[in-house]
Amino acid sequence: MKRNSRLSSTLHILVHMAEAPDKALTSAQLAGFIHTNPVVVRRTVAGLRNAGIVTSSRGHGGGWLLGRAPEKISLAEISAALGETMMPFSTEPESPGCLVEQAVIAALDDFRLRAERLLAEKLSQITLADLTADFRRRYDLIGVSSHAV
Repeated sequence: MKRNSRLSSTLHILVHMAEAPDKALTSAQLAGFIHTNPVVVRRTVAGLRNAGIVTSSRGHGGGWLLGRAPEKISLAEISAALGETMMPFSTEPESPGCLVEQAVIAALDDFRLRAERLLAEKLSQITLADLTADFRRRYDLIGVSSHAV
């Protein structure tokens, strides 16, 4: 999966968390799944914790756990908690006095609004449980080692 946002990395670690629902995973373990630094993981999941998607505990045996069952966590909620958008363009003006920019915004704004609504609707219908089940099915089909996931 091409990583063009924090969303793809976050979904990757959340699927691993869903695969081990009763085991707290450390920031270092989660970072290993996405080949990054544990500090990056902690910054990323902080917004998820604020949204109740994950919980954390300190000390020996501490780490990160899902805050709710995977079937109760939608991709729309995860995306919102990260402050991510999957839209390839924005119609926020950068130079409000620019007439070219005004023409582009006028031409694309209605489309952007419809696309955002459709995307939000679709993401609200997909849960972390759906992704985890699809991952598990694919994993079982090809029998790859855990290093490939």
